[in-house]
Amino acid sequence: MEFDLHIPEARSLKAKRSVVRPMVEGLRRRYQVAAAEVGHHEQWQRALVGVTTVASTATHVGDVLDEVERFVWSHPEVQVLSASRCWLDDPA
Repeated sequence: MEFDLHIPEARSLKAKRSVVRPMVEGLRRRYQVAAAEVGHHEQWQRALVGVTTVASTATHVGDVLDEVERFVWSHPEVQVLSASRCWLDDPA
């Protein structure tokens, strides 16, 4: 899953990272997912956050990603410009 975020109050990279880092760490800790800032590294007010997870069923993955999406949308200091999901299935 990928989130394109706008952080309107950020006036520096340091300010941007002070918003993005706790969000990414919260995702990792709360939902046991892999999460990282994956794009827009040098832009003050933009961040691209990637999240991935693995589970035995697609239903469980969907449930986790639904929770992750609600978590990101609940942060008032960011505006979610887009959220997209990409699924990889086991061919076996």
